[in-house]
Amino acid sequence: MHDFVFNTTRSLKVARGGATQLAQSVMALGARNALVVTDGGLSAAGMLDEALTGFARLGLRASIFSDVRADPSEDVILAAVAAARNCEADCVVGFGGGSSMDVAKLAALLARSGESLVHVYGVDQAKGPRLPLVLVPTTAGTGSEVTAISIVTTGEGEKKGVVSPLLLPDLALLDAELTLGLPPHVTAATGIDAMVHAIEAFTSKRLKNPLSDCLAREALRLLSGALHRACSDGQDVQAREDMLLGACLAGMAFANAPVAAVHALAYPVGARFHVPHGLSNSLVLAPVIRFNLEAATPQYAQLSEIVCPGVIGTQADKARALIDYLGGLAGELGLPTRLREVGITEEDVTMLADDAMKQTRLLVNNPRELSRNDAVLLYREVL
Repeated sequence: MHDFVFNTTRSLKVARGGATQLAQSVMALGARNALVVTDGGLSAAGMLDEALTGFARLGLRASIFSDVRADPSEDVILAAVAAARNCEADCVVGFGGGSSMDVAKLAALLARSGESLVHVYGVDQAKGPRLPLVLVPTTAGTGSEVTAISIVTTGEGEKKGVVSPLLLPDLALLDAELTLGLPPHVTAATGIDAMVHAIEAFTSKRLKNPLSDCLAREALRLLSGALHRACSDGQDVQAREDMLLGACLAGMAFANAPVAAVHALAYPVGARFHVPHGLSNSLVLAPVIRFNLEAATPQYAQLSEIVCPGVIGTQADKARALIDYLGGLAGELGLPTRLREVGITEEDVTMLADDAMKQTRLLVNNPRELSRNDAVLLYREVL
């Protein structure tokens, strides 16, 4: 066994209805004045109402920042930081999908530390300190509640990451009731996103370790077992809880054994064409895993036994069974399977490939080296 370091969120709470006790969780951190970072849709849908009632009952203040958008830009981050300072927040709560949680992480950091956003991009550039931080996911996909990274859209087609243990929250709260009734296409895309996290963590060329492997396997077991049920019945709370925990475990895995080429090729699709992150991953998943087969056959064979129980044959046979399963998953769940379905044409391919090659932080983790020409061919494969 080689040396490794494993970091994750300080405290994890799994509780159906747990969001109604959010105020108690904030108070336990010694805070009395929280900034809640969310998006306009969740706020308008009343998903925060019960939690906010709890704040009022305990005499705590809660200010709402609801201007989060998908693929949040630097302007959104800075607006959230300003909101935290203006309301004199002593705690930040991220309530929503990955974008809301990423914005909350940086708001908690920058509002307290006074650092400049442009100076904390990269690995371990943030110095801190940060405000107390609670993250509450409302989708089962990103695993952002247990990852030490925030992704920011810095320009057309480009994203940068802030990577630091400071971004790990004090508490991650998993409440499956918050995910009941999510539309099937959102459930499918975020679920496949989480599965990609588990698969890429398990096959990562760098920092793969026994703990991340265990988490990735269990995440894939939970996610593959619950995804179809959650998509077909939005009120199946057990399936929803399995999805939420699976996404969280996958997040723990890839936070320590980082993701690779699927994400590298997906980021430009999201940034350039405003395709949700989970769907972007889903669109490029099949060609990338086929490309990686020659370098990751043993790992793919192990994962195949989880999602395709009873699979027989050689390691190569089992690996191909995994690829067949994953290649057909999006279509079975009613998601787009071709880039042209989200507005991408042949004329866009070279631009996407150029953008993908900028994701050196991710490409270095891929089990097989990937060139710009490879990226062009992989995009064309799913046009």
